[in-house]
Amino acid sequence: MTNNNLKTGLTIILIMICFIINAQNQKKLDSLFTVIKTARHDTTRVKAYIGLCWEYNSSNPDTALYFGNLGLKLATVIASRRPEPVEGGAKQSHNDIYLAAQKGMAQCYNNIGVVYMYQGLYDKAIEYYLKSLKIYEGLLADCKDRKDCLPVRKGMSACYANIGSVHRNQGSYDKAIEYYLKALKIYEELLADCKDKKACLPVRQGMSDCYRSIGIVHSDQSNYDKAIEYYLKALKIKEESGDNKGMSDCYTNIGIVHYYQGLYDKAIEYYLKSLKIKEESGDKKGMSACYTNIGLVHHEQGSYDKAIEYYLMSLKIKEELGDKKGMSMCCNNIGLVHKDQGLYDKAIEYYLKALKIYVESGDKKGMSACYNNIGNVHLAQGSSSTNQKVRADKYDKAIEYYLKALKIDEESGDKNGIAIVWGNIASLHITLADSVATTQNEKIKHYNEAVNYGLKSLNLAREIKAIPMENSAAGFLQKAYKGLGNTIKALEYAEIFIATQDSMFKEEKTKALAGMEAKYQNEKKQLEIDKLGKEKELQLSENKKQRIVIFSVIAGLVLIIVFAVFVVNRLRITRKQKRIIETQKDEIEAQRDLVTEQKQHIENIHEELTDSIRYAERIQKAVLPSELYIKDKIQSEFFILFKPKDIVSGDFYFVEQRKHWLLIAVADCTGHGVPGGFMSMLGISFLNEIIAKEEIQSASHVLDELRNYVIHSLQQKGAMGEQKDGMDIAFVALNTDTNELQFAGANNPLYIVSGLKFEVLNFEKGDQNNIKQETPVLSRRPEFVEGEAEGSNIKLTEVKGDKMPVAIHDSMNNFTNQIIQLQKGDIIYLMSDGYEDQFGGPKGKKFYAKNLNQLLVENCIKPMLEQKEILDNTIENWKNNYEIKYEQTDDITVLGIKIN
Repeated sequence: MTNNNLKTGLTIILIMICFIINAQNQKKLDSLFTVIKTARHDTTRVKAYIGLCWEYNSSNPDTALYFGNLGLKLATVIASRRPEPVEGGAKQSHNDIYLAAQKGMAQCYNNIGVVYMYQGLYDKAIEYYLKSLKIYEGLLADCKDRKDCLPVRKGMSACYANIGSVHRNQGSYDKAIEYYLKALKIYEELLADCKDKKACLPVRQGMSDCYRSIGIVHSDQSNYDKAIEYYLKALKIKEESGDNKGMSDCYTNIGIVHYYQGLYDKAIEYYLKSLKIKEESGDKKGMSACYTNIGLVHHEQGSYDKAIEYYLMSLKIKEELGDKKGMSMCCNNIGLVHKDQGLYDKAIEYYLKALKIYVESGDKKGMSACYNNIGNVHLAQGSSSTNQKVRADKYDKAIEYYLKALKIDEESGDKNGIAIVWGNIASLHITLADSVATTQNEKIKHYNEAVNYGLKSLNLAREIKAIPMENSAAGFLQKAYKGLGNTIKALEYAEIFIATQDSMFKEEKTKALAGMEAKYQNEKKQLEIDKLGKEKELQLSENKKQRIVIFSVIAGLVLIIVFAVFVVNRLRITRKQKRIIETQKDEIEAQRDLVTEQKQHIENIHEELTDSIRYAERIQKAVLPSELYIKDKIQSEFFILFKPKDIVSGDFYFVEQRKHWLLIAVADCTGHGVPGGFMSMLGISFLNEIIAKEEIQSASHVLDELRNYVIHSLQQKGAMGEQKDGMDIAFVALNTDTNELQFAGANNPLYIVSGLKFEVLNFEKGDQNNIKQETPVLSRRPEFVEGEAEGSNIKLTEVKGDKMPVAIHDSMNNFTNQIIQLQKGDIIYLMSDGYEDQFGGPKGKKFYAKNLNQLLVENCIKPMLEQKEILDNTIENWKNNYEIKYEQTDDITVLGIKIN
């Protein structure tokens, strides 16, 4: 059979399975409709209406309400006919009809309440559950026979459990537990009285449902160990009774707990177990829940398109079922993905859709989640805005929504929600310190507030064993302590952040997720193939019978027998040839599958390596100063052109303020990619430590200390053949009061564009043998002009650094400290050599420093951000706008600052 035929066969089987399931459901519905048409007694019709209401409950709520109300109306009419008591059997018969009608009314009220609960109309649901409970309580008071009391007590327990579910959905967890325990107590009493194993089965099922519901409440309150305990109790009963639907629900609940704990491999394992059962049974509501849960895992893994795909599949089913609560959850989840994608307007749109439904239904947990998420969007919008007023307004909006969410979570005792909000408030204070605070005292105040809320969130996350929240809180604390200058504490929480991140996304878990999804798909296909195989065996059996009949008929005919022997012999030869061909085909297919498997393995390794490097990129971005942070420090026009060759960069830039000294550096570390990235993070860390523990004596002193740190950390001895890792760097210290600039460089120069003469104030100890003393100069070669701006005398001056790296070297002299008096309007440029070394152009040559200098001079009178755009466009055109396209040669970093 060809692949196309096999696919067609499998598709037909799946369609047949769906038809079988639908046919079974339709058969049950037809049976109930027949009862309504043919029943001799009205009480029998009431039971049929109750059955129809329940059958349509999950697939068509409007139809369910229609039949539920028909049953209620008929049962009410029957009960209102209660006759006066008479002697003998007639009295007993009439009383039985009345009691049956009362029970029918109670069941109808309960079923209608369930429909309203699934639609998120909680007040209506409570109203009908209480009406049902009132009838059952009246029946129990009049009940004399133990056997007659059994269905009444079951009905009461169902009402208690349903009322508990409404309170759970509304976030009233204490009330939910109270009603679930009432229901559980009745079931335990019934089980104690139960003698028949068959009769005990529904009682045990009721106990299982109570255990699962109590587990859900504990999960909502972040009591995860307690939740797992109750889910396993429920699952044990479901497995013993062979209740597939109940097993599926338990698998889903256990998966949700593992998801909250950050154990994504275990979460996906249980979700796929649940989905398999839901698909086999055609349970749309359950399939929708599984799609949502699988979407959540993909969201956490950063697979946004995959997450949206699953959420939309779930939302489509929710809309078909009229499940408002489920629709709100899907809208909220889609909003979360759009927020992470930076599509803030789309995120707000979906959050507001979800919030409207939650408010209408009184769902406190959902309202809290929406307020929290809307706050996150306002925070992100504020961080991305350059308008100070817009930024302040957005931050005010963010704290407003966070406090709304926190109030609800504290009232409901939702520890998970409280920890999330505390973490978000910590993040907001860090942002306020970095971008809004104008004085040092204000910055310290916000950083201290961030530490306060970050520690609260971290401790609560550890208490409830929620690894993702512990990871987020550690990240906030690292940033806050870094802002306070507490390097030790910052490193401590950075280690916690990395450790918790690894525990969630380590290689084994990623493989496990992929493996489990593949296992599920393979099992699903195997079931289809097995069914196809059975049909094939049946067909072969039929063919064999036909051959026997044919050979029996021609057995008496000698001539025909001889001819038949010849035919059989030819068939045998043909089969043998066919077997040989099939064997060869199998070998070819096996080789093809091996190649495909090896290709997939290589692709998986590449994807894993790329994910690791992407994570390194996130760490590097967190260590590098943001443009908002630099803008706050420099208080002047500037630009940064930062173009890594690979995902992570061996270049880095550094900006920090110490009293009246503005410290700026651009460095090019050995290598690029991951090795260069590690060196760059070491360089940033060392510079932070040097300027934090010492007063700034001179720019050259900082480079001397940095070289000592590099040599000591990399254990460099200068031995023959030793790897000479280090960095080239241009470092300046600018006195913001006097515009006096100190420069020290390791192989990298400083460029100054000015229309004024420069005065060399001082050279500290260093090699000055090549300086031409007859004219004032700023470097070891005379001033040169590569170009001039139209109508001006603007010139570019290169101040060269020492010809030695920040590492062990043949020459270990102290770095030269060069002091320059700058004027207002001057521009300084620091850069690595990546720009001038880029290959391209019509002849495939380097760009060269000469062309770069000319470019700087020609465009220096333009705004700084426009200069950045010109530099970026020029180098991209140099690489790509000719017949041959060139890859980026090295990391590129150019930093320009205009002096106020």
